[in-house]
Amino acid sequence: MELVRPWRNRYTIIYTAVASNGANSLLSINIPNALTMMRICLIPVLVLVFYLPFQHHLLIAAGVFTVAAVTDWLDGYLARRLGQMTKFGAFLDPVADKLMVAVALVLLVERHNHILLTLAASVIIGREIVVSALREWMATLGQRTSVAVSYIGKVKTAFQMIAIIGLLAIDPVLDEGWLLALCYLMLYAAAVLTLWSMVIYLRAAAEVMKGQ
Repeated sequence: MELVRPWRNRYTIIYTAVASNGANSLLSINIPNALTMMRICLIPVLVLVFYLPFQHHLLIAAGVFTVAAVTDWLDGYLARRLGQMTKFGAFLDPVADKLMVAVALVLLVERHNHILLTLAASVIIGREIVVSALREWMATLGQRTSVAVSYIGKVKTAFQMIAIIGLLAIDPVLDEGWLLALCYLMLYAAAVLTLWSMVIYLRAAAEVMKGQ
C-alpha cells in the first residue's frame, strides 16, 4: 500500500491511503471523533483535580466528569446528524466511555472506602469487560448488531452517570446526609441493571449461536 502525504484544513485532518487496486479509503478526524478523543484526554484531568487539595476540587472533578458525560451523548448525536459515522468512531466511543467510568469508579472506591460501593463498582467494571468481549466476539461472526445497546442498558447508564457525578462531588467524611445516601442507592440500582442488561446480551448471543 502506498501512503499519500496528508493535508490539513481548518476542520479536519485527512489521511488518504491508496490501495494497490486503486481504491481510496479515508480516515478522518472529524468533530464527533475529536469529542471522543477529548473525553479520553479528560481522564488524567479528572484524576489530577480529584486529588489536588484546593478548595472545591471535588465539585470541579464532578464538573469534569459531567463534561465527559455530555460529550458521550454529543459525539453520537453529531455523528448521526452530520453523517460522520466512521468505523474508527464506532470503536473509540465505547472505549472512551468505559475508560472514563472505570477510572471514576476506582477513584470513588478509594475515597469512600465502602464495601457496598466497592461491590457495585466491581460489578459494573466486570460487566463492561464481559460485554465488550462479547461484542468483539460477535463481530467476528458478523453478528455485532445482535448485542446492540438495549433500553435497560441506557437506563443503567443514566443511573450510573448521575450517581458517579454526585459521589464525585460529595466528600463522604464531611457530608453523610440524604444526598450521599441517594447517590449510593442510584449506583446500587445501576449495578443491578448492569447484571440485568448483561443477561439480556448473553441471551441474545446464545440465540445467535443456536443458529450458527
